[in-house]
Amino acid sequence: MAATETPLCNFDTPAVDFNLPGIDGRHWSLEQCRGENGTLVMFICNHCPYVIAVIERIVSDCNLLAAEGIKAVAIMSNDSDQYPADSFEKMVEFGSRHQFTFPYLLDADQQIARRYGAVCTPDFFGFNQDLNLQYRGRLDASRKTALADTRRDLLLAMTTIGNTGNGPVEQIASIGCSIKWRDQ
Repeated sequence: MAATETPLCNFDTPAVDFNLPGIDGRHWSLEQCRGENGTLVMFICNHCPYVIAVIERIVSDCNLLAAEGIKAVAIMSNDSDQYPADSFEKMVEFGSRHQFTFPYLLDADQQIARRYGAVCTPDFFGFNQDLNLQYRGRLDASRKTALADTRRDLLLAMTTIGNTGNGPVEQIASIGCSIKWRDQ
């Protein structure tokens, strides 16, 4: 799987609304996922080695951010016909195994990923309380293997966004596996 990097943050781009099914059996909208102080929209999947390597850190950071009034949502947009490890049933297992405390949603027709401009997994979009984009960068400096002193870029950026409404000017792209697009 070829690694893909995210583009730079296009500051103040408004968040795209959605209505997607979650692994908890209900449909979720952006408004239902919105945090009082910010919202983190993540594009992930079950089989990507980049996601698998960092999923515990993602869950941990999302739990810390929730205490700061910043909610998170994860969206899976891969073509699960070609990649059965990303099926809805496998999403349920993945979310349960990793104890997701945030909604994990299926974007089966891939329209939400396209509207956000998501390119890889993981791909992070950090929005302020007004749902304007302030962060499009990496989880941390590790890429895959975290060291004790690894800089936690996403956590720091989202905490700053929650406190000030603005993200850091300097951001480093996330890297991951490309989204597996359906033939159009």
